[in-house]
Amino acid sequence: MKLGLTTKTIAADGHASREAANCLADGGLVAFPTETVYGLGADATNAEAIARLYEAKGRPSFNPLIAHVSDLAAAKAIARFDEKSLRLAKTFWPGPLTLVLPKTDDCAICDLATAGLDTIAVRVPAHPIALDILRALGKPVVAPSANISGHVSPTTAAHVMADLNERIDMIVDGGPVSVGVESTIVGCFGEMTLLRPGGLPSAEIEAVLGEPLARLPEQIEADQSAPLAPGMLASHYAPRTPVRLNVRAVEAGEALLAFGPAEISGQGSDAMNLSQRGDLVEAAANLFSYLRTLDAKGARRIAVAPIPDTGLGEAINDRLRRAAVPQD
Repeated sequence: MKLGLTTKTIAADGHASREAANCLADGGLVAFPTETVYGLGADATNAEAIARLYEAKGRPSFNPLIAHVSDLAAAKAIARFDEKSLRLAKTFWPGPLTLVLPKTDDCAICDLATAGLDTIAVRVPAHPIALDILRALGKPVVAPSANISGHVSPTTAAHVMADLNERIDMIVDGGPVSVGVESTIVGCFGEMTLLRPGGLPSAEIEAVLGEPLARLPEQIEADQSAPLAPGMLASHYAPRTPVRLNVRAVEAGEALLAFGPAEISGQGSDAMNLSQRGDLVEAAANLFSYLRTLDAKGARRIAVAPIPDTGLGEAINDRLRRAAVPQD
C-alpha cells in the first residue's frame, strides 16, 4: 500500500454529505458512520476506486462487498427481488439487514465489487449521514468496515483513523454508532439462508418469513477460497492479541472481556464488561470498542466470558469465534 495520503476528518454538519459525495464521485475513499459500524465507502460503479479500497484495507479481492443504496427503488435497479426478499426489504429497510440477490441484467456494480459472482449483496442503511451521502452521490456505494482487513471493526471515527490514516481520503465523524456489529446477511437464492448473523436477530427475520432460515452446510461455510458474502472468512474481526473464549477463570497475563454480573475467577484490573446487567444490545454496541481497548493493554491474551447465543448474542459469538481463529 502506498501511504502518504492526507486523510481529512470532517464533522457531520450540513455540508459534510455533499463534500463526501464529491470525494466519492472523484474516485476517493470516504469513511462514514452507519448504524452498524463505520464503513469505508467507494463508488460501487468505479473499478479503480474499488481497487484502491481493497488496497487500503489489505482485503482479499475474492471477498465480495455490500452495495449500500438510499432506498428500495435504488436496490431494484441492481438486484432482482422475489416475494420473500421483497417482504424482508419492506419490513427491515432502512436497517441492519443485507440481502444477497441475483443481479439485474443491467446491474451497474463493477465485477470487482462482487468478486465475479452473479449475485449482489445490498442494503439500505439506517443512519442519516449515510443516507444523505448516498442521496447526494446518486449511486450505490460499497462500504465494508473501515479498518484493516480482518482487524476489529470500527465504531468511532477515532478507530478509523487508527487503522487507515494516510490510506484514505476522508473520514466523516458522526460520533459512535448505535448497533455496533455488522448487518445480518441473508442469501435469497431458493431457500432463504442465514449467511452471517448480525445486528438484526435471525428470530425477527424468521417471524416475518413465517419459516426458519436455512443454514449453510459446514463444507460450504468452511470454503475460504470463494466466500458467498462479506464477513465469512474464518479469521476476521480480530485483535492482534490472541483471544480465548468461554472462560470461567482468568489466567496469568490475560485481560478479561466480561459479560453480565457474574464474577470471573482471577480477573484483575485489565477487565471490561460488555454489559454489567447482561443486556445483549448494550454488549453488541460495546464489543468492537472494548476489544480494541483490551488489544492495546499489552496482555498476552484476551479472555472472553461466556455469552448467551440468543438474539444479538448469535452475532456477538460469531464475531468472537472468528476473532479467536489463530492468525497466519
